[in-house]
Amino acid sequence: MSQVFEGYERQYCELSANLSKKCTSASLLDGEQRKQKVSEIKAGVDDAEALIRKMDLEARSLPPNVKAMLLAKLREYKTDLNNLKTELKRITMTNANQAARDELLESGMADAMTVAADQRARLMMSTERLNQSSDRIRESRKVMLETEDLGVSILQDLHQQRQSLLHAHNTLHGVDDNISRSKKILTNMSRRMSRNKWIIGSVIAVLILAIILILYFKLSHH
Repeated sequence: MSQVFEGYERQYCELSANLSKKCTSASLLDGEQRKQKVSEIKAGVDDAEALIRKMDLEARSLPPNVKAMLLAKLREYKTDLNNLKTELKRITMTNANQAARDELLESGMADAMTVAADQRARLMMSTERLNQSSDRIRESRKVMLETEDLGVSILQDLHQQRQSLLHAHNTLHGVDDNISRSKKILTNMSRRMSRNKWIIGSVIAVLILAIILILYFKLSHH
C-alpha cells in the first residue's frame, strides 16, 4: 500500500474523531461559544475534504489492484465525511423552539452520533481487512519472485548440463574415430603379415626344393 495514502489516512481518521467530539460539544453550547465552535468545525470539514481529494488522487495513481482496494476504502471515508457535514448542518440550524432543539439533541443527534460511531467502527474493520489483503498481495508477490529466481536457476543448470552432454558427445565421437583408424591399421598389418607368411613359405619351399635337387644330383653322380 502507498505510504503517502496511509499518511493521509491517519490524518483523516484523527481529524474525523476530533470533529465528532467538537460536534458533540457544540450542540451543548450557546451564543458566541457555539459560533466559535461551529467555525472550527467548518474549518475542520474543509481540511477533511482536502485530505479526501489528496487520497483520491494518490489512489488513482497506483496500480489497478491496489487502486481498487484504496478506492473502496475511500468511499467509506466519503460517507463518514457526509455524516460529519450532516451533523454540522444540524448544529447550525436555528430553531425557534428550545424544546425542539433539546429533543433534537436528545434523539436525532444521539441517533446521528450512534450512526457515526457505527460507521467509524465499520471503517476500522474495512481498513483492517484491506490491510490484510495488502499483506497477502505482498506475500504472493514475494513467492512469485522466489519462484521466478528458482526457474532461472533451473534453466541455468539445464544449460550447463546440455553443454556437458555436448562435450561428452564430441569426446565419444573423437574416440570412435580413433577406434576406426586403429581398426584399419590392424587390418592392414594383418594383411601384410599374411602376405609375408606366404612369401616366407614360398622361399622355404624353394630352398627345400633346391636342397633336394642338389642332393639328387650329388647322389646320381656317385
